[in-house]
Amino acid sequence: MPPLSASGVDRRLFLSSLLGAAAAAGLSGCAGSSAADTGSKAAATAPLADKVPSGTSLKISSYQGVQQLQFKLAGLTDLPFKVSSWANIGAGPDVINAFRSKSLDLANNAGIPPIQAHYQGYDAKIVAINITRKPNYLFATRPGSDIGSVKDFKGKKLAFSQGQAQGVVLLRALKQAGLAYDDVDLVPLTSNQFLTALQAGQVDIAPLANSQSPAYLKQYGSKGAHTIPTDVVDLLSLLWAPTSVLADRAKAAAVAAYIPRWAKGQVWAYEHPDEWNREFYVKTQNLSLAQAEAITELANKPLFPPRWDEAVKWEQETADLLAEGGFVKGFEVDSLFDRRFEGIAAKAVSAEYRK
Repeated sequence: MPPLSASGVDRRLFLSSLLGAAAAAGLSGCAGSSAADTGSKAAATAPLADKVPSGTSLKISSYQGVQQLQFKLAGLTDLPFKVSSWANIGAGPDVINAFRSKSLDLANNAGIPPIQAHYQGYDAKIVAINITRKPNYLFATRPGSDIGSVKDFKGKKLAFSQGQAQGVVLLRALKQAGLAYDDVDLVPLTSNQFLTALQAGQVDIAPLANSQSPAYLKQYGSKGAHTIPTDVVDLLSLLWAPTSVLADRAKAAAVAAYIPRWAKGQVWAYEHPDEWNREFYVKTQNLSLAQAEAITELANKPLFPPRWDEAVKWEQETADLLAEGGFVKGFEVDSLFDRRFEGIAAKAVSAEYRK
């Protein structure tokens, strides 16, 4: 695809709207590597400790309280370290800013935030991978829309988040449909703004998570809003952490101890859909049981690969796709993966959950 034309998205607008002041400061501050940075990277290659030292703590993201609830229901609360805070943070740009401010040590995201962090000059590494085989997102229209397929996106206003999974799903869908970036009007927003923009008619299309669509359609389906499913997947759900955290032997050991519980928690939720529907979607998200069941019917079976080769390939394709549009500079994504942690998640689950 060609770069955006002058009528398309202004990349400076993306940088100012998505990265924020903290990230903008980081772009200039990370132009060169200090001796401390070099030492930190070297320390991050040291073998992982066998045990978590006493007194170790981590600050971990848990968007909408998912992690604590999974651990509680699955009996996985025996962490060998202290969680000093569970942060209700999910969006990639928010996670990056939390990493920068040292208010977060470990987060669960899709594949695109680590690419965005690298582009901003922030050093962080992927430490665990869950492969997604079915689409987690679909495209929702504004009320009153007659858009029927991705090809109909031509000339329309599309909600686009450069630093989040929804953004790459949209770019992949456009490429699959043979649409160039300048065939559409990409409106820079973060995912937590998508629903408001749809409801107000500020955009024609927004990618929504499967879990968001039932409530949206219940409210606006009678007014002409509808969804457009595709077969486009965002392959990676991952854990990642700042390199400075992973260079700390105690914290790196805590991350390694957390990964098996992260994997087991997802397996438990997949194997106990009725209980998960009641305890999470109904009790904490205020969805009806029918809406919860519709979401879990689309749930992906967790798959934790012993080797990360497919994940690296996918991440490279994603980075190249973003570079084609001029959203980031091209680079080799191997540097984003901390192979010391490869296989830890896979060893924690039964064979059917290993890719």
